[in-house]
Amino acid sequence: MIKTYVAFDLETTGLDVENDNIIEIGALKVCDGKVAERFMEFLKPDEPISPMITNITGITNEMVENAGKTDKIIRDFVDFCGENILVGHNIAFDYRFMKRYAVQYGYSFDKNGIDTLKIARKVHKNLESKSLGALCEYYKIVNQAAHRAYHDALATAKLYHMLAHYFEEKYASLFVPETLACKPKKVQPATQKQKDYLKALVLFHNLELPDDYQMLTRSRASKMIDKIILEHGNLKR
Repeated sequence: MIKTYVAFDLETTGLDVENDNIIEIGALKVCDGKVAERFMEFLKPDEPISPMITNITGITNEMVENAGKTDKIIRDFVDFCGENILVGHNIAFDYRFMKRYAVQYGYSFDKNGIDTLKIARKVHKNLESKSLGALCEYYKIVNQAAHRAYHDALATAKLYHMLAHYFEEKYASLFVPETLACKPKKVQPATQKQKDYLKALVLFHNLELPDDYQMLTRSRASKMIDKIILEHGNLKR
């Protein structure tokens, strides 16, 4: 069993890795089987959080309003993970989001990881659901705030220990870290024309430029321009 690792979980505005946003990162660094450090940060998304996502996660637009700069939070999380193995439940989903953000801001995030969902699918074939919630119920793991990133990460770490205790000897290969493969789409930086037009729109309508204005992608800049025009109107000639 890997005794030093980072368990992490994300909350997002949706399931589309290319277009939805991370709104919360939660993680804990486990060293020799004990929690050594914690990471909990909100991220402000490009679009308002939908009522459906708020209903699932409990995260509101007000909670993320004063989040720190996204690029700094991503850099801090990459540093927090260091060279450690990652552990997650359906880890591919969370890793793809983090990889996309890391690439967008110019950080390396090539990792090896262990997926508790993959293990559960092998060793608990008879369980109707292998969701984190169902497995926590099965193992009597108390998750004080399901669908909040840190608490789900903590529950995942506890689940990993339970699975290793009962099944690692028989299914040793399932507990060997694997390379987390992900090839995000090539990031197309916003053109200078897009950035100039966005800045003009923001100034005209007395709005605020995003903190990472200079690092906007072409797709994100286009969406922001369309959103401002839809909600506030175009520049008056």
